[in-house]
Amino acid sequence: MRVFITGATGFVGAHVARKYASEGASLRLLTRQTSRLDALAGLDAETVVGDLREPEKLRSALTGCDALVHVAADYRLWVRDPQQMYAANVDGTRELLRLARETGVRRVVYTSSVATMGFKSDGTIVNEDTPVSIVDMIGHYKRSKFLGEQEAIKAAKAGQYVMILNPTTPIGPGDAKPTPTGRIIADFLNKKFPAYVDTGLNLVDVAEVARMHVEALDHGTPGERYILGGENLTLKQILDRMSAITGLPSPTMKVPHSVAMAFAFFDETFTGKMLGKEPRATVEAVRMGKKMMFATSMKAERDLGFKVLPIYNALRSAIEWFVANDYAPPFSKPTL
Repeated sequence: MRVFITGATGFVGAHVARKYASEGASLRLLTRQTSRLDALAGLDAETVVGDLREPEKLRSALTGCDALVHVAADYRLWVRDPQQMYAANVDGTRELLRLARETGVRRVVYTSSVATMGFKSDGTIVNEDTPVSIVDMIGHYKRSKFLGEQEAIKAAKAGQYVMILNPTTPIGPGDAKPTPTGRIIADFLNKKFPAYVDTGLNLVDVAEVARMHVEALDHGTPGERYILGGENLTLKQILDRMSAITGLPSPTMKVPHSVAMAFAFFDETFTGKMLGKEPRATVEAVRMGKKMMFATSMKAERDLGFKVLPIYNALRSAIEWFVANDYAPPFSKPTL
């Protein structure tokens, strides 16, 4: 089986590519001209240089493939030109699906995000049927992923085999960029996390997310959304887990959202707009933090054979990877 994978140089995509390789698939991987290829080291795969914003140039790369696994996305919580994000996440997805149809690719797995779900501020555990619309999407990333997902649903309704996976917050080794969640871990390890806000996330083992990208080719219902999640934890609980693993102190000061919003506004204005650099905190991120992103994966467990795993091992592996790759200094592990 020949599989074309987008986003393989990223955190989740690299795990997906290695999982397909372990299953004996022949890989063709999309990379960008500026992509770092460290995540692909040792992987027997053909690489193709291209860009989701120029999808027509990918026609030849899709030709001859049995499956398309579309993991790539512009994942940033702050961007100077939002249209570039929509061009990749929405237009790129729509055109890639069209090209897959035209080149005879039989099956598609589309990596969406749990961000497209209808989260509440009261900690309600949501599922795929929780009512949601575009007005619930905070920020360009969430809006673009929601619209990209709609393109995948539309294609499936028209008869294309498109499986839609909605990972929550993947955790594990190899988060080189790092993602916003990886940055939380790195900041904690570097003792740059003096306080926390009252928010919540669902953490999932990235290895199990990767496994589902293989299983989804043969299980489940095309056009349906499948949440891939793990443990629902408050930010404070996540920090406490990291403290237990590393022996580093967990912050005890809780900052009101209003204070976090004021800091984000300043950081976004000064760092982002005046200096042209990515701010560490954004207004949209603080607004998103008011919602507890708690979810259930019962549907994926039932239809795909997904396993909800305790997050401890994945969190420990992520911490050890960040230290081993010089994102943070070594720490003395607590004695049992």
